[in-house]
Amino acid sequence: MKRAALLIIDMQNDFVLDGAPLRVAQARTIIPNIVEVLTGFRKKRYPVFHILRVHRRDGSDVEITRQELFRKRPFAVEGTHGAAVIDELSPLAGEYVIRKIRMSAFIGTELDLMLRNIGIEELVIAGIQTPNCVRTTVFDAIAYNYPVILVKDAIGAQSDDIHEANVRDMANIGVRIMKAHDLGAYLG
Repeated sequence: MKRAALLIIDMQNDFVLDGAPLRVAQARTIIPNIVEVLTGFRKKRYPVFHILRVHRRDGSDVEITRQELFRKRPFAVEGTHGAAVIDELSPLAGEYVIRKIRMSAFIGTELDLMLRNIGIEELVIAGIQTPNCVRTTVFDAIAYNYPVILVKDAIGAQSDDIHEANVRDMANIGVRIMKAHDLGAYLG
């Protein structure tokens, strides 16, 4: 196995909790599988990156397709409970927190530099949501030449159809698809 890092994408209160501004339908159901993967990484002392969407209060850094939505109901605002990681996945000391303002964890962040500096050769992806932030991060990871393992039952979308279509699409570009339980054996 190559030196791997876990990227947990957007598992924040504003995307997971009931009544949240941008709640992803499958977010709550994948938490136990993310916890399983996260626990495995922590036991092995492998690097964990919590990728968080965080916006300025005035929304001046929100992408064009979500500006109107943000004006009506702000989400992931810096310093709010909504922008925080859900309690079940709270970062521990020594885990990395990367803030982003776009769907991809690579765009406008120090993620690639940090991964290279600590010798990461493979990425394991969990979080939400499959067609947006997960997918763009995966495609950018491939563009940066990182092999990717997508933990199929530790990512989620608004529906099974959307989720499955995007997982198939990522598999078709060479992303390795695994389940949380199988990943434990892979990690050794």
